[in-house]
Amino acid sequence: MAERVYFFDTTLRDGEQTPGVSLNQEEKVEIALRLEQLGIDVIEAGFAAASPGDAEAVRAVAKAVTKPMVVSLARANKADIDAVVAALSDVDNTGIHVFIATSPIHREKKLLMTKEQVVEQAVECVSYAAKHFSHVEFSCEDATRTELEFLAEVTEKVIEAGATVINLPDTVGYTTPEEYIKMFTYVREHAKGAENVRFSCHCHDDLGMAVSNSIAAVQAGVTQVEGCVNGIGERAGNVALEEVAALLETRKDYYQKETGINLKEIAKTSKLISRITGISIPPNKAVVGHNAFAHSSGIHQDGVIKDKSTYEIMTPESVGFLETKLVLGKLSGRNALKQRYEELGYSIGAEELKEVFKKYKELADRKKEIFDEDIIALLETQPSKSNVNVYTFKDVSLQVLPNNKDYRAFVNIENNQDGTVIEGVGEGNGPVDAIYKGIDQGLNIDVELIDYTIKSISKGKDSIGEVHVKIKHGESLYQGRAINVDIIFASASAYIDAINRFVSTQQNVEIVNK
Repeated sequence: MAERVYFFDTTLRDGEQTPGVSLNQEEKVEIALRLEQLGIDVIEAGFAAASPGDAEAVRAVAKAVTKPMVVSLARANKADIDAVVAALSDVDNTGIHVFIATSPIHREKKLLMTKEQVVEQAVECVSYAAKHFSHVEFSCEDATRTELEFLAEVTEKVIEAGATVINLPDTVGYTTPEEYIKMFTYVREHAKGAENVRFSCHCHDDLGMAVSNSIAAVQAGVTQVEGCVNGIGERAGNVALEEVAALLETRKDYYQKETGINLKEIAKTSKLISRITGISIPPNKAVVGHNAFAHSSGIHQDGVIKDKSTYEIMTPESVGFLETKLVLGKLSGRNALKQRYEELGYSIGAEELKEVFKKYKELADRKKEIFDEDIIALLETQPSKSNVNVYTFKDVSLQVLPNNKDYRAFVNIENNQDGTVIEGVGEGNGPVDAIYKGIDQGLNIDVELIDYTIKSISKGKDSIGEVHVKIKHGESLYQGRAINVDIIFASASAYIDAINRFVSTQQNVEIVNK
């Protein structure tokens, strides 16, 4: 019988640490429910001690899902552990993930602690956490740059204190597969009690080795792989869990491992996380990239026509991609729309269907052909109920200035709190630049545009445009997104969405409307 490998997803914690990504509670719950459908075993829902909002989101995720275990990260101190206890109190199937750095550079430069102090702190906190949780994961941060003897010592001591999972992460993407195998083999052989716990790997991709190192860990007897869908996360990101899952399934003949992952849910999960985080999927990315199942070479095309297995080691359908086609028309009704969503694997309630159907009708009036990607975009970009949507972009008029190079924009923005319409005027070297300056002027708000991207959702000249923006206020980044056939309207709405996220995170912020 093949050995079971468990999947630990940290998209909601390490993934959220991607610069510019900030997930609200509703978005975290939406992603968690999708991860549950994917078959993830453990969801790291956040860092409860980071803020009251993060603690509330951790609790909301834990209450929303039923199958995966939900954990929260905690540093090796009692205050962090208490925050996790408070967030997850009275919620079943939950645990805690405690960590402390163990490498010489972290001990000496960051923690200013000796080996003895690190061990003492780790043991004390794991013992304390074990009083509250039966599932206690412990991580040696920067394990791959830690002395093997010390790594085994810390592991043995925390197992004695009550740790049930030992994670030895490649925190900075430094190691090689051979070194990672050696490390896990040494610790498992030299730490007393190692046979009684689950070992886990957590690989970053700084040198492009995250998948290779994770698979090497599995070959060394590790039975839990940690990472993020689409490989997002700090710096160059984490291992892409969908790549590990697809590899273990496609090469089951070699690795002889079982997982609980439903590969047919990969495409939907990947697309949802891309939309919510605003991080585009590179076209050449393994498993989920647009080109992953595309064939342009004549030789390749000839082979695929004769037998797909000549150049496809897995099928698009095996990871959840469906052929894009015209599915609905201008005269289609609400039930037809609901049925198509169900065929695509989406569950939609009556109220949500009502709102989406309104947008669908508006889209059908403006687009000749409506594709699956179009209706998925309508559903997945529904306004967040948990956002404080103070402002809604209404309309804009544009003028080309006499120099024929610059634009003047007159924008109207509705204040949803009192129903008033705010007017703003801006001038810029293009229509979007002018609109954004008009919004800034109208709201009297000081933010800086950091990134602006636009892409088409489906095929054709009348394709929906999807716009993502990132704005900066102080040291904080906020993202916004919007879709529309009119890319000018989509651009303005995405900017307003980012501003709403900025406003929703501010306490006692007064915005003066001119």
